[in-house]
Amino acid sequence: MNTIVQVCQIIVGLGLLNVWLLRRNRATSYRGGQAATMTEEFAAYGLPAWFCLCVGLLKVAAAIGLISGLLVPALTLPSAAVVVVLMIGAVAMHLKVQDPPRKSLPALAVLALSLVICAGRWAA
Repeated sequence: MNTIVQVCQIIVGLGLLNVWLLRRNRATSYRGGQAATMTEEFAAYGLPAWFCLCVGLLKVAAAIGLISGLLVPALTLPSAAVVVVLMIGAVAMHLKVQDPPRKSLPALAVLALSLVICAGRWAA
């Protein structure tokens, strides 16, 4: 179980860093509404620009916490819990703007992986 949790930590951590640091201003087929960038996506959800910055900071911090948690395990559970809450919010926003279900798939996958991390660390 420990190896599975660690693999999930790497996948979620690097995935979040990729989305928020490298692909933030790139269009993808998973963006909410008709948005082409992360800022446009938050606007499509009816959220202010400052909220995008706050969520981004939380996700990057959680990603760093998950990766650092490989060396400092105490960081893992709180970081994964933050990601769980944020992914529930992401799925809710996709539902709010009535996106097709496939646009929620990345958020649902990250949510599932983060729940695996939480369960694995809670049991440890």
